[in-house]
Amino acid sequence: MKNLVRFQLSTMMFLEFFIWGGWFVTLGTFLGNNLDATGGQTAMAFSTQSWGAIIAPFIIGLIADRFFNAERILGILHLVGAGLLYMMYQSDDFATFYPFVLGYMIIYMPTLALVNSISFYQMNDPEKQFSGIRVFGTLGWIIAGLVISLVFAWDAPEALAAGMLRYTFLMVAIASAVLGLFSFTLPKTPPSSKGEKVTLRDILGLEALALLKGRNFLMFFLSSVLICIPLAFYYQNANPFLAEVGMADPTAMMTIGQVSEVLFLLLLPFFFKKFGFKVTLLAGMLAWALRYLLFAYGNAGELVYMLVLGIALHGICYDFFFVAGQIYTDSKAGPKIKSAAQGLITLATYGVGMLIGFWVAGQISDMYLNPDGSHDWESIWIVPAIFAFVVMILFAIFFKNEKLDKKVVENI
Repeated sequence: MKNLVRFQLSTMMFLEFFIWGGWFVTLGTFLGNNLDATGGQTAMAFSTQSWGAIIAPFIIGLIADRFFNAERILGILHLVGAGLLYMMYQSDDFATFYPFVLGYMIIYMPTLALVNSISFYQMNDPEKQFSGIRVFGTLGWIIAGLVISLVFAWDAPEALAAGMLRYTFLMVAIASAVLGLFSFTLPKTPPSSKGEKVTLRDILGLEALALLKGRNFLMFFLSSVLICIPLAFYYQNANPFLAEVGMADPTAMMTIGQVSEVLFLLLLPFFFKKFGFKVTLLAGMLAWALRYLLFAYGNAGELVYMLVLGIALHGICYDFFFVAGQIYTDSKAGPKIKSAAQGLITLATYGVGMLIGFWVAGQISDMYLNPDGSHDWESIWIVPAIFAFVVMILFAIFFKNEKLDKKVVENI
């Protein structure tokens, strides 16, 4: 790969995830402080990610893969997205804000597949080259959090009271416009299925449903959907929780989770080979339960280390379950239905699972809302902790341990 192409792809990945991390992490805090949103309304806003994930395959399958170059669609979507983000910045109440965030997530979620398609098309050895490009996305997410807390201090108590967190939308609107224009300079990536007939079965990955006939894969599939319920609690409540209990620079502190994600991704191959797939997934699920117990009983004073440790567990929570699950799915599906299987898992988790999870998290947040506007966070975090533990026990009982293909493990 030429150095210029590497630079272009790395910049694309950086901006793609800088944009997402620059507003999604603080969304719950923004909605509560700026728009006086209830837990149910906050859940509606976060659920737009799930609706976007459900609709994204149709945009990719019906348009991107058949008619237009991927880099051009990426550019158009991000330019439109810049306008929607600016309207979110201008919104003064939830009723005005919601249509813009819904529209934005419907057009943003397809870009996650587009940046991957553009990257893979330019690579002659994706297994070795992609991680070096994708890491810039994680770096972009981290930098966004550091800018919010350490450069502009928009999440400081006095800034929150003044409504300064709305400027995150202006920041990422500018970044989205930059990426939109930059996309038109990216290497050409022609449609992959031009002239081919694409069916609804292809788009939804329904061909992979045959995998559910196997008890192990069915148990893994159901566990993946269920574990997204406690996952939604973290996305929706972590930043408002840290801000409310008085942790300094909460958004910057949450970037510890992304650093942890990179570190544990490097440890995943060793863990896979040493302990196997079942133990790896169980470790990921146990980490979810432990993280929420740390959040429930920690505080921003003497026990602040418990909150930091809970954030740092993100690497185990995410990598040891979701990344490991992608590898397992790849090994079970085989080359013919590999893409369909991954699409089905994504639809089930980030679509259906997270949609349910955000709704549950919103209901629980409203249930434990105190009269003074604060929350009973101990009770809120106990719910996903117990839920994750129950899912872990069920998986331990019903999933029969199996060894993955040696080639799959060696290529991690």
